[in-house]
Amino acid sequence: PDDAVVWRGPRKNALIKQFLRDVDWGELDYLVVDSPPGTSDEHISLAQYLATADIDGAVIVTTPQEVSIIDVKKEINFCKKVGIKVIGVVENMSYLAMPLAEMRVEDPADPTRDVQSKFFQMLKREGLEGCTALAHVFPPTKGGAQKMAEEMQVPFLGRIPLDTKVAMAAEKGQSILDTGAGAAANAYKQVVSVIANSLGEEVTFV
Repeated sequence: PDDAVVWRGPRKNALIKQFLRDVDWGELDYLVVDSPPGTSDEHISLAQYLATADIDGAVIVTTPQEVSIIDVKKEINFCKKVGIKVIGVVENMSYLAMPLAEMRVEDPADPTRDVQSKFFQMLKREGLEGCTALAHVFPPTKGGAQKMAEEMQVPFLGRIPLDTKVAMAAEKGQSILDTGAGAAANAYKQVVSVIANSLGEEVTFV
């Protein structure tokens, strides 16, 4: 499991072809292909092989900072050039969502000072134990994904926060939608619903 797969382009393209042209997937609700960033040879192969499968479109995922937005603009233009509909843009890691009760608080001027217990006492006293703190880890210096989507004239699908519950679910091999809790679970459900509605379908979450 720790071995690296070192393949040149032709072998990767052959594998893409095998998965998309030679595999009988049977009846599927959705076939989702998770593609890395870029407009490389592999992306061209994906576009060519999926073109004959009546592809619904591409969901573009970005983070808020400008260095990511620049790459995503190229992805959107790539989709337009090869005739793939852009279903919309999702802003991932849009903000940090951290339950106040899980936060660690310290005094930078005196790290040995016990402010953690006072913080928890304050939360309990004010009835804030169930509240969540929100913070921009990657500031959208030029408007983030929503502004970019407006400029590129593609739909903006929503924001997914950084949430510790997502990491915990992944470590356990679970879906955040199955755990059901946290800001990220609600955000995922909202984005999935918007995508399904754009395809003329409805999604029901249990």
